[in-house]
Amino acid sequence: MVTLKEGDKAPAFSGTDQDGRKISLSDYKGKKLVLYFYSEAGSPTCTIESCNLGENYGMLKKHGFEVLGVSPDSIAVQKRFAVKYKLPFPLIADTTHDLLEKYGVWDQKKLFGREYMGVLRTTFIIDEKGIIRKVFSKPKNKAHAQEIIAAIK
Repeated sequence: MVTLKEGDKAPAFSGTDQDGRKISLSDYKGKKLVLYFYSEAGSPTCTIESCNLGENYGMLKKHGFEVLGVSPDSIAVQKRFAVKYKLPFPLIADTTHDLLEKYGVWDQKKLFGREYMGVLRTTFIIDEKGIIRKVFSKPKNKAHAQEIIAAIK
């Protein structure tokens, strides 16, 4: 499994968002990016985290950040999620887990003694040059945007 850390070059990627647009890491060259991975659109924790980022999107933009979410959900599921919660940023549908694996967030999980493969909720802060500046391996779902701003000060 890949383990990315602060100071590493962010792996290049491309994927399709909820509106069918192709999105690549190179689209964010010269910009700071909040790249967050969540396990399932509509699950309680992931919804709280996504809504926190959406509600604080203006504040994040004011600090120069773009936001991009990634989960293994389909394009249709991502679209419903984005519309229902009025999320103002793209959500990549990574049904093949290629992007999840590149960033080392598709891994073995355990719940009630049952083991399965799933997404490790993780956020990467990537700078204008494509370098990972901060990794949140256990983001605070209710205050993630505030956590991001505090970390860059």
